[in-house]
Amino acid sequence: MKQNGKMYLWLLGVNLFISTFTFGGGYVVVPMVRRYFVNRKECFSEEDLMSMAAVAQSTPGAIAVNLSALAGYKTAGIPGAVISCVAAVIPPLVILGLVSACYTVFISNTVVAAVLKGMQAGVAALMVDLLIDMCSMVRKEHSRFLSLLVPAAFAANYILGINAAAILAVCCVLCVLRVLWGRRTGK
Repeated sequence: MKQNGKMYLWLLGVNLFISTFTFGGGYVVVPMVRRYFVNRKECFSEEDLMSMAAVAQSTPGAIAVNLSALAGYKTAGIPGAVISCVAAVIPPLVILGLVSACYTVFISNTVVAAVLKGMQAGVAALMVDLLIDMCSMVRKEHSRFLSLLVPAAFAANYILGINAAAILAVCCVLCVLRVLWGRRTGK
């Protein structure tokens, strides 16, 4: 029980930290979860993380909260999921509460505007890191289909201006069809 208590405290602390210092949405959380859960603590593998990220993306709710709950569940069962989920929600609630209470001060403050611009750069760096990791996993699959899907998705968004959610939906459908076709043909 003492070991579980330490794990629960660690889950609470690490999820509070991740949720407090990751700005920019759910995908930014993935590199942080990788750093703490996969690399440092070895709670689960890189493949497990990618599977959890896919599930977190496809289930209702915020990706960051879903991924935190899944990582907590994988690490310490249902209590771990509850602790991780609560810890992932507390910092945004506190921050949004403070911002909404001081909204007029925040919108006119140039320092806050500069900090938010700085955060955008950090978010961009984390997104590039995630993209590099995901592309390296695609390369490990040695799949021509997946290798072509990455630049096609980029071109659809960047060049054609198609909404990222629509691109994700189409990519998911294409991948499901590919899996079903592979099962049907035995490949």
